[in-house]
Amino acid sequence: MAMASGILSSMPFSLSILSASSTEGTSSKSVKLRDDWRQKSRPVPPGGIYPAKDHCSRCGLCDTYYIAHVKNACAFLGDGMSRVEVLEPAVHGRGRKIDSLDEAYMGVYEDLLYARKTNPVEGFVVRAALLREQSNIDGKNENTSLKKPDQLPKLGKSESALNLQLLLVAKVVVAANPYGAQWTGIVTTIAMEMLRSGMVEAVVCVQSDPDDRFTPRPILASCFDYTNALADMVVGYMGVPKYAGLSMTQHPQYVTIRNERGKEMLNLVKDLLEITPTISSGDRRPFVMETVKADDKAKLGKGPSQTAPKFIGDLIAFILNLIGPKGLEFARYSLDYHTIRNYLHVNRAWGKQRADRHIPSYAKKLVAMYNQNGEIDQMLSAK
Repeated sequence: MAMASGILSSMPFSLSILSASSTEGTSSKSVKLRDDWRQKSRPVPPGGIYPAKDHCSRCGLCDTYYIAHVKNACAFLGDGMSRVEVLEPAVHGRGRKIDSLDEAYMGVYEDLLYARKTNPVEGFVVRAALLREQSNIDGKNENTSLKKPDQLPKLGKSESALNLQLLLVAKVVVAANPYGAQWTGIVTTIAMEMLRSGMVEAVVCVQSDPDDRFTPRPILASCFDYTNALADMVVGYMGVPKYAGLSMTQHPQYVTIRNERGKEMLNLVKDLLEITPTISSGDRRPFVMETVKADDKAKLGKGPSQTAPKFIGDLIAFILNLIGPKGLEFARYSLDYHTIRNYLHVNRAWGKQRADRHIPSYAKKLVAMYNQNGEIDQMLSAK
């Protein structure tokens, strides 16, 4: 789910990592558009093939005359996700700090915090502004947040053509629920913009269907921007521990403020919030590669054929909650896992040359941390 508002008219670690401002250019040149591109460009017709093919997120760009920008803007064509590093200085005024592992994970930021509303509005119901009917949502089921980890690179590349005076962007962390089959319970639409589901009951991962659990959509498996690095402000649950007894609507959320525009948005509601510092505990590293290996074995058809019994899943969840990573360390665990998983996918799907062009340098650095003994290289060679 993304929220954007525009005025229309016109951690104590260190790791050497390339900042966007120090990256040596990109391997493709921007396509220069003719002055009458709005009149001459033609969107993809119904039933047509989109430029990114099976990695297309159906973001809507190619359904309009803005298709003229697709070669420069699409996160799954050409330089792909590596464009994030090129755009960060333009969006935030600087690239990632070269000596900060925190920014390698979280992206450019000015502040990290937890926040929740001090006094929730009693009886509050979210109201849709764009998609007001169930039929509207059904008609746009390719255009959901769960399938679009790539809007901001497109926006950054085409913003100048939108004639905006000011654009403020707040985003939710990607990959809240990429696998529909690992959730149970009644799913209800409560008019969340671009989001089909309401509250659902989470099921421990080892209890879900192995055939569905490890089959992310190609675009999610090709994403290297789970933290939405080009947003002014990002809100989500990934970096906050789960507090027992609190519903998701009462629970603190993890907030990343990336620049002055992000501060401006937070200040609009700051007096209504209870703000607390972030925490981090545990060690993610023992869990990362075990998760990746189990995931990869299942993809290759070598995993378990049946799910674990519910009581075993509950026991594992209880133990992990006691000894596993929490807070920002859990966020790093999640990012390590997704980065390595996606690194394996794009190398297998596209080959080394195209994958190398697509993957940002910060993602390569995280992979390298776990590949010092060639463990990930060995997984790539597995059939």
